[in-house]
Order: sequence, then C-alpha cells, then structure tokens
Amino acid sequence: MREAGRINAEALTAVHIAIRPGITTAELDAIAAEVIRKYGATPTFLGVPGAYPYPATTTISINDELVHGIPGKRKLREGDIVSVDCGTTFEGYVGDSAFTVGVGEVTPEAQQLIEVTEQALYVGIDKLRPRNRVGDVGYAIQQFVESRGYYLTRIYTGHGLGHVMWEGPQVPNYGTPGRGLLLRRGMTIALEPMVLVGTPETRVLPDQWTVASVDGSLTAHFEHSVAITDGDPLILTVP
Repeated sequence: MREAGRINAEALTAVHIAIRPGITTAELDAIAAEVIRKYGATPTFLGVPGAYPYPATTTISINDELVHGIPGKRKLREGDIVSVDCGTTFEGYVGDSAFTVGVGEVTPEAQQLIEVTEQALYVGIDKLRPRNRVGDVGYAIQQFVESRGYYLTRIYTGHGLGHVMWEGPQVPNYGTPGRGLLLRRGMTIALEPMVLVGTPETRVLPDQWTVASVDGSLTAHFEHSVAITDGDPLILTVP
C-alpha cells in the first residue's frame, strides 16, 4: 500500500504541476494515467461500476462540482477551483487521494475554502489512532469545518481501503465522540473531507456521475490514505 500510495501521489503531483488556464480536464487525466502505467500499476477508478463504467483515470470536479466529475473537453479558466481525485492499484493494493487547487488567481473566498478543507483533513487524520472510534474522527472534522461557517455532505464519506477501493468501515465527516467502530492498529482508511460553502445538499448531474452542490456554491475536497499505527498516523499517499 505504501507503493500504491506513492505512485498515486506522483500522479497527482504531475497533474497539480500541469494545472493552468486553458488546459482540458482530459489532458490532466492523461497525465495521471501515464504516471500510473509507467510503474506497471492500474488506474483504480477506470471501469468502476455505476450508471455506466467510469470512463477515466481521475475524477476532476470544478467549482460547484464536489466529486466524481468526468474528465473531457472542458478547459480550466482563471479563477476556477479544481478538485482532482485519483486511485492507483499496485500488486493488488490500492492508494487513493485527492486535492483541490485554484487555477491562477482565485477569490479570497475560494482560497479560504481550499485552506479550511485541507486543514480539516489533517484534523481528522490526527484522530486516526488506536482506541479512538470512527465518531471521534468525524466529530473532529465536523467541528472544525462548521465552526468556520462551512457545510459537509452527509451522503459521501471516507472509507476503508486495501485490496479494493471501498472497504469497511465508512468514515463520515461528521459524528458523535465515543461512537462507532473502534479503530485498531493496522487499519487503513481513506479520509476525505468534502466541504461546501452554501449547503450540505448535493445533486447528481445528467452525466450520472458528477456530484454538485444544489445551490451552485463552491466546493472543495482533500483526501489521503492513512494507516493506523501504534504511534502517529502514517500517511501512505505521499511522494
């Protein structure tokens, strides 16, 4: 899983570097695919079942799109914020991570949303320790995000991962301290705060994959795959 995570991180780093006004989301997706296949790994998202098999290596979601945006001909514009999620399978193990970044110069509102969402990820990661419970993780993220005036989706959650991308337990970005599954050393969790400016409510767009805020307000998404150890949490999706 360390190697799957490292490859995934390298793919996302290459995408991050390439983000600029005028590039298409399909071009960004191709960059991630090239890195993953260079190592003999497989894009985890490609072919995932749904309304129809997912058709790309990454999900790329822009502005009000929260998650699962399909790469295509759309060009990034100055001032957009773009969320890129990617999964890599290497020798039977999965790494999964995501980031949000501004395209060129963005508004102070957009920059603050990005920063709060990334900070929320690390607030949650700090709670991924033995003898804590899933509710402790979700509560920490919820308190941090909502205290800053933002919202969290109640539908889409973090999750366990290992041999497949979605394993138990579900790890919501909200919760009650002391409730939920007991965390133990050796568990691996993909933690992913998904934050919205104006509402917790979402809708699925006509492509049957892309999830957007119902009111058109901005959204952001960060994710890391993390192993629970006897010491500090171990982030697996880093270069």
